[in-house]
Amino acid sequence: MKATVLVESGKMLEFKEMPTPSPGPGEVLVKVAACGVCHTDLHYIEHGVPTFKELPLILGHETSGTVAELGEGVTGLPVGTRVLVPAVVTCGKCRMCRIGKENICEKMVMFGNHVHGAYAEYMVAPAKDVFVLPESIPLEEGAIIADAISTPFHAVRNRGNVRPGDIVVIYGCGGVGINAIQVAAASGAHVIAVDISEKKLSWAKEFGAIECVNAAAEPKVAKAIRKITGGSGADVVFEAIGRPETIESAFECVATGGRLVVIGYTDQPVSLSAAKIMFREVEVVGSLGCRLVDYPRILQMCAEGKLKVKPLVTHRFPLKEIEQAFAVMKAGESLRSIVIP
Repeated sequence: MKATVLVESGKMLEFKEMPTPSPGPGEVLVKVAACGVCHTDLHYIEHGVPTFKELPLILGHETSGTVAELGEGVTGLPVGTRVLVPAVVTCGKCRMCRIGKENICEKMVMFGNHVHGAYAEYMVAPAKDVFVLPESIPLEEGAIIADAISTPFHAVRNRGNVRPGDIVVIYGCGGVGINAIQVAAASGAHVIAVDISEKKLSWAKEFGAIECVNAAAEPKVAKAIRKITGGSGADVVFEAIGRPETIESAFECVATGGRLVVIGYTDQPVSLSAAKIMFREVEVVGSLGCRLVDYPRILQMCAEGKLKVKPLVTHRFPLKEIEQAFAVMKAGESLRSIVIP
């Protein structure tokens, strides 16, 4: 099969021939229809972040496709079934899984990190973890539900506990931030978007933001947020960028008794006021991925049009042109790109 492979950290993926995998017991072989191109992969390619599986490795963790072959013991997924493959699969047995926090499973396996992913024509996945993709969701664009929609869904619903009427601020209007906006809007929140790109802020309004703050033109974002909110600040603030300075700025926007949810990744230290956390009872929580138990709800919302899917995909590339997909992402020109094997 054809695949794009990370052969060496610091170098772009190589388009080459790889062995087509075979499904083992309890697994399915998925013919990949599309895979979303995620900023996480740039950490492996350009920033030296190590993968759990030794290189060479096929990246890609936002996958949709059709069942091509069944492993021993698999039933209920006929060949040809349209499926969504979650970015991360879980053991179902560890303490985190048993208490309902399977998104932070102690033995989690991420496609394109622990095992080969979906920048390829085929991939193998546990049958117990794939989800049937409703016919009303387009097969190729549906791939991005596996991370770009599910990750912010968990952040907004489970970690942010956003309720109708909440004032919500979202820092960063990229793939994850835009979907945090539309999930928060669908939850009945008043959403304020923050970014330095007018193009992305325009997208933010299309997906449910009521107001926008351009941090390039208004560097004192917290002051602008307090002006918008009558001096109180936001009930819940989401940081979907992953930079110390934006996390610290987001923290300053939180109202007394409010909550900061950190979705963006950084390995750098962040300085937050312990006095504000204590005296104003401000919560600071992290958010990682999505629980598998939430996928049926997400798919239902997408199927009913409560969450938009197709408009999120602004660019499509053949698999062999994946370098262009990363280029438009780094240039800020894409909302979400998919590659088509």
